Amino acid sequence: MIRLLWTASAEVRYFLRCYMPSNILLDLIRARKGLKWGVPAMLLAGPYLVIAFWCTTLIENGGPGWLHLVVLVCLWNALKMIAIGPVSVVLLVRARAREYREQRQQRQELSEDVPLGELTRSSR
Repeated sequence: MIRLLWTASAEVRYFLRCYMPSNILLDLIRARKGLKWGVPAMLLAGPYLVIAFWCTTLIENGGPGWLHLVVLVCLWNALKMIAIGPVSVVLLVRARAREYREQRQQRQELSEDVPLGELTRSSR
């Protein structure tokens, strides 16, 4: 039974990771090229919160109960979008620091390969 639940949860996670737009966007932002879009992606929390508010208003005025699920999903996605901003900034700083260290190390290796006498000798 536990193995069945484990497999089912893995399949649900795979489906959500591959086909839900917010998860696809978050995966693109977490890539090295997408890290710069983390802070602007925080603005996407606004529409999610507006939809959640709208659905809550509908529920209070006698709307169907399944809208509670829509509110829950919208609030969860809004939290994910708010969280990706600071996370992407930290990841971007770490990636740039790593790239800077690699470039500095490559420059040091190149300067060690060339003997000092060849750099100072004139071509006459």
